[in-house]
Formats: sequence, structure tokens, C-alpha cells
Amino acid sequence: VKMKSKGQRCLHIGEPDNFEDAKTEECWRRAMNEELWSIQDNNTWELADLPNGQNAIELKWVYKVKKDAERNLMKHKARLVAKACVQEQDVDFEEVFAPVARMDSVRLLIALAAQESWRIHHLYVNSAFLTGELEEELYVKQPPGYIQEGEEHKVLKLHKALYGLRQAPRAWNVELDRTLISLGFEKAPLEHAMYKRGDGKDRLLVGIYVDDLLITGADEEVIANFKLQMKKLFKMTDLGLLSYYLGIEVQQKPEGIIICQEAYAKKVLESCGMKDCNPSHVPMKPRLRLSKKSEAPAVDATEYRSVVRKLRYLTNTRPDLAYSVGIVSRFMENILRYIKGTTNFGCVYLRKKKNEMVELLGYSDSDMAGDVDDRKSTSGVEYFLGGSIVSWLSQKQKVVTLSSCEEEYIAAATMVCQSVCLGRLLGDLTGKEPERVVLNIDDESTISLWENQMHHGRCKHIDTRYRYIRECVEESKIDVNYICTDDQLADILTRSLGRQKFVKMRRRISVQAV
Repeated sequence: VKMKSKGQRCLHIGEPDNFEDAKTEECWRRAMNEELWSIQDNNTWELADLPNGQNAIELKWVYKVKKDAERNLMKHKARLVAKACVQEQDVDFEEVFAPVARMDSVRLLIALAAQESWRIHHLYVNSAFLTGELEEELYVKQPPGYIQEGEEHKVLKLHKALYGLRQAPRAWNVELDRTLISLGFEKAPLEHAMYKRGDGKDRLLVGIYVDDLLITGADEEVIANFKLQMKKLFKMTDLGLLSYYLGIEVQQKPEGIIICQEAYAKKVLESCGMKDCNPSHVPMKPRLRLSKKSEAPAVDATEYRSVVRKLRYLTNTRPDLAYSVGIVSRFMENILRYIKGTTNFGCVYLRKKKNEMVELLGYSDSDMAGDVDDRKSTSGVEYFLGGSIVSWLSQKQKVVTLSSCEEEYIAAATMVCQSVCLGRLLGDLTGKEPERVVLNIDDESTISLWENQMHHGRCKHIDTRYRYIRECVEESKIDVNYICTDDQLADILTRSLGRQKFVKMRRRISVQAV
């Protein structure tokens, strides 16, 4: 059933709240027709009588104005979504988990492509969830505005998934996984949303985030052939070279790749009423200590959480914000003022020089009892591939430590666990044996504690999971280096720094204006 296009074109680009508002504007009627054509062309459902004992799930329309990184209008999108809140586990669905590529893995893929001078391509699967085969017997009501005349009493029996169903992401992921395996790909053991195929010049890497495919490799012809294979199997949109991904802007240049979130940062400032604020040079005052005990008026908890959530997403390309966002409090406007002056900052991934050896480097640091309320320390961890930062973490430790050695030891334990995983993932993507990860620490007593069994009595009180470090050292999975405090790049993740040192550290971790 097609809704006739009548009336005026869209008078504005706002998103309607319901079908009654949307049907009055031609752009949304066209978007709804396109969605229904896609569903029917995919044989997603068929008209049927509702069997006794079965319930029919209601459908609703969701409207979205899609924009590019510059916030220019791209298209009006209408999505037919199931109201899956009525679904019962073990009755209407069983498994729902579907893996997606972690941001650390995506940055590692980007850094590897930059090092090898590969180009990253972007494929988008149109209506991906509609291709997933359903194992359960499900029925839905006919969509609002598209009820067939004379068949009003009937429902729709689903053959394939719909957006909104609890099992829809998993059904699509199973279908995509089966397809990639049939095309000769292997799944990375440590990252189930990363796939690899071929060796040498034929090496092809694919990263998955729901319906977005990131593709890179040494040979552009191999990539082009893979795109043709996928287009024969799914309805795909070839977006060319990766330029925009999950709100992250990507610039691919001859000298390397840059990722940033300038448009998103401006959106955050606008939503917080700080669009025209004066910028600051650092996100926090040096040596600032915040406490939960305060006589200041309480802020709106819902609005506060909303802003913190936005700031956390911004740290996907801004390690310079990780520490301040981690302990953000009533001085949040300081961070926003800093963002105001650095909206176009992001991570830079440079191509490697000829005959340059590229290795995975880790840095770990911590402050001593930095939280004035519970006296717990903050761990800071960074990983670099060929001088470009690919992973970072600023996190309060879960236990109170009794010495600087102990809190550095706990921070290092976090680094070692992640370093082994990143090293093995890098080996999977490159097709080479995982090399030992080099870890840099600025505390000699911590290194001595790892390497010297004579100090065993000093660490009996430390939780046994931190002994994993010593095993990795003994098995030569990691190399540990001592560095001076001035060369400790993780310092920016553990404490608020003065302006000069902060800017210097920010530059050294490859966070720059684009």
C-alpha cells in the first residue's frame, strides 16, 4: 500500500513525533514509502490470521533527519520499528547479544592503515536488520497509515527481523558472520567484530559496527572486488573513503589519517548553552582537588548525567579530556570552555617512514590518593602504535593503596591486561606473530617488584590478579622500561596539569588541531 504524495513539501527539517504529524509533509511520506518498499522487497512478512494464543506486536514510525559532519541535510529517514517492550525472554526471543567493534579496535585499525599507507573504505548496509532470519514465530500489527483495505483484521507474520525487536541485532550479525566466513574471512579471536582474509598484497581487513563496514588493505583492486561481492548479497551503499563514522570525522591524507569530533563538540557546547563562551587553555585548574562535600547548591541530576554522557563520548578522539571528564563535578563549565577553544582537535595517525620499525608502546601512571573523599588513586594508561595513540584509560582504582609503589603496581596491572590483548589483535590484523609490547613506567620500585622474587613479602597484601604482571614478564610477553617523569605521557590522564605542561603533553600524544 502506497501513501499518495499530496500537499506541501517539507516546510522545515524537524523530526515529527508521530505518524499524524508526518503524513502532512511530502518528504516524510516519501521516506515512509521507501521504508515499506524495502521491507516488502525483502520478503520480511506476509499477511496472516493471528493464531490462538499468539500476541501481535504493535509497530510505530520513527523519524530521523540525517546530516553530514557539517550538519548539512542528507536525507529524511523513516524507520518502522516494533514496540518490543512486550516481548518475553525464552518465549519471543532467546539470545540478543551481537558484537560490535570496540573503539580501541577501530583506532588500532585506523593507526595500522595509516602506518601502512592503506586507504579505509566505508560500506553501509541498507536496512540491515531486515535481512536477519528469525528462528521464532512472531506476528506484528499492520503499520500505521498502511493498513490494507478489506484485510484490517489480519496481522503480519514475520519471516525476517524488524528494527526494534530484541533479537534483531543478533539475527543480522549471525547472517553477516555467516556471509563473511563463506567469503573466506576469519574472525579475530580477541575481537569478534574484526575479520581478516588473505596475506601480503591480498590482505583484507574488515571492521563491523552493526550495519557499517570499515574495509582496508594493501590492494585497492582487492577491496573493489570485495565490495562487488557484498553488493551481490546485500543492498549496500558504497560511501567511498571513510570520512564520517559514528559522529567521528575522518580525514585521510597522504601523510596520515586524522580523526576528530568537531561537529559533535560544537553540538555539545550548543546544548549546554556555552556556544559563545570564552575558551580556556586547560580543562581543569592545576592541582585542583574536588570533594563530594560541598555547600554549593545541588545541580539537576538528570541534566548533569546527560552532559557527562556527551562528554564521555567526546573522549573517543580526545584523550586530553579523559582525566577531567572522569572526575567532572560542579566545575564542569571549565571543561566546556576548554572544548570551546579546541573543537577541531583530534588524534593524528601518521604513515610510517621507510624502514621504520613500528611497535606497540604502553605507558602507565597514577596519582597517590588523589581522591580527597576516599583516598583512592587514579590510574592512567595509554597505548601508542608507531607514535600515534590508539587506546587510553583514566580510571579511579577500586582499592585504597598503602604506598606509591602499590598504586603504580595496580595501574600497571591494568595496562598489562590490555597490552596483551592489543598485541594479539595487532598480530591477527597484520598476520604476524604478536610481538612483545614495550611498557614504560616512571617508578623503579614497581619494576623491581615485578622482576625480583626477593620482594615477594612486600606484595602479599595485593590482590592476586595483579600477580599476572609477573607472569607476563617471566614469559617475555612484555618488556618493561623505566622512564623519567618528564617522559611519562600518561601523566595527562592522572592529574590536572599547568597550562604549559598540559599543552606539551597534548602535543606529544598526537592530539592536534585538524
